[in-house]
Amino acid sequence: MTRKILLAAAATMLTAPMAFAEAHGASGDPEAGEAAFRQCVACHVVVNDEGETLAGRNARVGPNLYGVAGETFGSVEDFRWSPGLEALNEAGITITEETFTAYVMDPTGYIREATGNNSLRGAMTFRVRSEEDALNLYAYLASLQAE
Repeated sequence: MTRKILLAAAATMLTAPMAFAEAHGASGDPEAGEAAFRQCVACHVVVNDEGETLAGRNARVGPNLYGVAGETFGSVEDFRWSPGLEALNEAGITITEETFTAYVMDPTGYIREATGNNSLRGAMTFRVRSEEDALNLYAYLASLQAE
């Protein structure tokens, strides 16, 4: 009986990140996203509301990415946003798997297309090269969020 309970608990712990990711419409693989996030740690960190660092280092170039899935672009408080991200925020554009993927693959191009303003630029100079990595990154970030 105890063995069955332990096996059930282990299965729950292994599938919990996937369940959180799926709840945010993520089709990627959170485990692969964790590996892909290594590209992001020079600028980004994921710190939950309790102050616990879930991923990354104490990077402050980019915003804390905790809870971004389902939020509006540029909504993390206490961060100095570029005019391009401010425009996405003012337009009320939500971070979904689709918008996140498009943004991280071409930040400036996405901002210009989404806002219709070709003079805006993104401050993020890094581009995720593959759509698969972008989908996995979104799934990973979504998996770190509280329910």
